[in-house]
Amino acid sequence: MSTFDGPDAFDVLIAGGGPAGMSAALTLGRTHRRVLLLDAGEGRNAPADAVHNFLTRDGTPPARLREIGRKELSAYPTVRIQDDAITDVAAGPPFEVTLAGDGKKVRARRLVLATGLADDLPDLPGVARLWGRSAFHCPYCHGYECTGKTVAVMGSEPARVRLALQLSRFAADVVLCTNGVPFQAKGIGVRCEPVVRLDADGDRLERIVFADGPPLDRDAVFVENVPRQRSDLAARLGCALLPDGSVEIEEFARTSVPGVYAAGDMARRATFPMPMAAVVGAAASGTLAGAVADQDLISEDFGLPNPFAARPA
Repeated sequence: MSTFDGPDAFDVLIAGGGPAGMSAALTLGRTHRRVLLLDAGEGRNAPADAVHNFLTRDGTPPARLREIGRKELSAYPTVRIQDDAITDVAAGPPFEVTLAGDGKKVRARRLVLATGLADDLPDLPGVARLWGRSAFHCPYCHGYECTGKTVAVMGSEPARVRLALQLSRFAADVVLCTNGVPFQAKGIGVRCEPVVRLDADGDRLERIVFADGPPLDRDAVFVENVPRQRSDLAARLGCALLPDGSVEIEEFARTSVPGVYAAGDMARRATFPMPMAAVVGAAASGTLAGAVADQDLISEDFGLPNPFAARPA
């Protein structure tokens, strides 16, 4: 058995306290692994009214979901939750991590990265105040709430046309706003004038204002956000990244760096076309990362073969 112990030594350190990180901690806590869960604060979905498409938790406010998760984790004595971030990490395993709060160093045999993504929003007046309330990006997270409402989709690329057509199945009316790009689309309305701003009543969209022509009254708008890594930990550790900045993992949540796993929307397999925004998907990936980390430690502690296929070279 390993002699790796002490008050500042953990089997697994999890960076990120959202659904992916908490699910990994739950899995590891249930196997009596010593876990430090570091939560740097507000998650990606914090501006939203509610989490959707999560069975048994559909419609739950994000802050409430985090509160429930922390309460459940408190039942497991080997799991420690700390509101803190990481300022530095030394390669491992074992890994040495420096905490932002007091500069303290802790050690961990394995790392699970669940730091998530942040969204860079279009440079359009009005978007920021509406984000997560009536300006959206994911039809599976917020599309249903647009049922019977008037909706706009920003952009002219094939993916934006596809989104507009998808929403047209249940929205009362959908208009594609191409922001100055001449365009014709079959089955949906199109406005090609440059967009000047979004007018709102509080955090609810009222109309889209164009450089020319009349404004367009709308209840909701789907904009082109650009997701980026919220933390540079993966890059500093040398984890392989995909062209869009996602951390590359294989089917068992392992990164290219031994002992480092990644879960949630920050990571994906190369065969998956985009980061997955669904909260339930993040939770599932955290469960997988926690289980694989536990099994890897069992193999190390007892000299057993690893039950998972070796990572391709």
